[in-house]
Amino acid sequence: MSSTVEIIKSKVTAIFAHDTTGHDWFHIERVLKMAEYLQSKEGGDLEIIQLAALLHDISDHKMNGGKLNAGGQVALELLSDLNYDSAKSQLVKEIVDGVSYKGAHVQDALKTLEGKIVQDADRLDAIGAIGVARAFAYGGSKNRPMYIPNLTPTMHASFEEYASSKSHTINHFYEKLLLLEARLHTETAKQIGKERHTFMEQFLEQFYNEWNSKLN
Repeated sequence: MSSTVEIIKSKVTAIFAHDTTGHDWFHIERVLKMAEYLQSKEGGDLEIIQLAALLHDISDHKMNGGKLNAGGQVALELLSDLNYDSAKSQLVKEIVDGVSYKGAHVQDALKTLEGKIVQDADRLDAIGAIGVARAFAYGGSKNRPMYIPNLTPTMHASFEEYASSKSHTINHFYEKLLLLEARLHTETAKQIGKERHTFMEQFLEQFYNEWNSKLN
């Protein structure tokens, strides 16, 4: 790792060390490692990918009081303080601003390979067994119920609508998590995503069986 990446890693570790929403340092570390793996298969500028992966949640609306699209500017300021290359800093900013899922009917805006790799890495951590665990951890941190049978999912048409949603955690699977496999960009991520997507489908089937006391 470059010295800039090491410094940013140290700062991010301290900031997210005590998070309990599923967006803690270990989440960021997993995204970093997955992004590095995807880069080794798909290419792209490794340093930009590492910095964007480390900073992708630096001021996410879910944790900053609801301010949308604030993370990129915070990332840019951190890199500027380190006198990091301005053009590369702008690329990192664009990735941080574009990486988050913004709603079922909102198209992804990232165009660069680096951005797609970081977004794929983040999305892979949102599905599968860890994705299930993180969904309930986040829901609990926001006082959301696990499940309300008569409250159906909403396919949000805007980021503002998605960000302000207060639904239960099971709806989150249909509003986001089950949609992510089809929105992965790289072939490597798609291969990894298949198994994780299948696990979530199996989890939901088991959840409904237990919820409805289905014993046979």
